[in-house]
Amino acid sequence: MREIVLDTETTGLDPLRGDRLVEIGCVEMFNRMATGQTYHVYINPERDMPAEAFAVHGLSTEFLASKPLFREVVDEFLAFIGDTPLVIHNASFDIGFINAELDRIKRPVVPKDRLVDTLLLARRKHPGVSNRLDDLCSRYSIDNSRRTKHGALLDAELLAEVYIDLIGARQSQLILASETSDTRAGSFGDTPRRQRETPLDARVSDVDRGEHRAFVATLGDKPIWNDYLPPTPAAAPAA
Repeated sequence: MREIVLDTETTGLDPLRGDRLVEIGCVEMFNRMATGQTYHVYINPERDMPAEAFAVHGLSTEFLASKPLFREVVDEFLAFIGDTPLVIHNASFDIGFINAELDRIKRPVVPKDRLVDTLLLARRKHPGVSNRLDDLCSRYSIDNSRRTKHGALLDAELLAEVYIDLIGARQSQLILASETSDTRAGSFGDTPRRQRETPLDARVSDVDRGEHRAFVATLGDKPIWNDYLPPTPAAAPAA
């Protein structure tokens, strides 16, 4: 399943009072894993930058003056997000600005049923505490040291990591452990291990084993596979 994690920066808090979009950052995820594909653009808001907003993201009027207008990047933006779900922290804020820009140029707005609001997910999972992005990064041990200012793409990248933890999709560690003949470790404690009355015949042939040993021999002096391979049978003495 494809999802887009999205964040924006703006000139203020209310698009209905003249505040505008100045930055969009998107991260593509497929089956809850980041693919490395991103979309990022700065936008000329056609207005000044209030000091309060500049203090948050550091995007000045002078810097944005040379950037494209929203109508000049809208097709590329819409092509990237397609019709996939949009994962956004405090989704009503960001989508309010995006839809205001779309409405301004007479383009269809993004429907609310496409939104996955991670702020609502966090409030359900962690009620009664602050669930800002920085708080969630700290809670899930996600390094946000680069976040000295708000930035749409960086925040989308951090949110993608937070989202995986929020929905329980992160495989935090891969453990190769031996099991006893009686029990098997499971997510809910030790459970009886079911045994076949008649074991299945081995599906690995001697040819397969030989090819595997030959491959392991190409991996250097101390490949980890040697810890699991049985000793090579000694050659029979010559007659």
